[in-house]
Amino acid sequence: MPKWKLSTEFSFDAAHFIRDYDGPCGRMHGHTYRVRVEASATKLLPTEYCPHPAMVADYRTLRWAKKDVLQGGLDHCVLNDVMPEGYETTAEMIAQYIYEKTAERLPKEVKLKIAVSETPNSWAEYEADD
Repeated sequence: MPKWKLSTEFSFDAAHFIRDYDGPCGRMHGHTYRVRVEASATKLLPTEYCPHPAMVADYRTLRWAKKDVLQGGLDHCVLNDVMPEGYETTAEMIAQYIYEKTAERLPKEVKLKIAVSETPNSWAEYEADD
């Protein structure tokens, strides 16, 4: 069976703190987050921007989080104020949040994997079970 896979990376700047963390991460601080999105599908699909089946997903849809917070993204926000209750602002849970919000924008046939980095040498990945 054929399979197409897209990958894109982008960054956004945001502040956060980890509640009840015993250390510097418990204080408000900021990062330039790097996000890697992988989207795959076994057939090409229409998108919001292209009405005939020619893409796995549109890159604009996959990069929604890089928009300014006032435009529905995560750039230049305080993540603790934007992410829903029940989420911590760890890289793991930021990856899960971006995964869930991206999946809402795509057809169910598209499989996702999201990786988030707070520092140049560390990544957290999230993908749902198939």
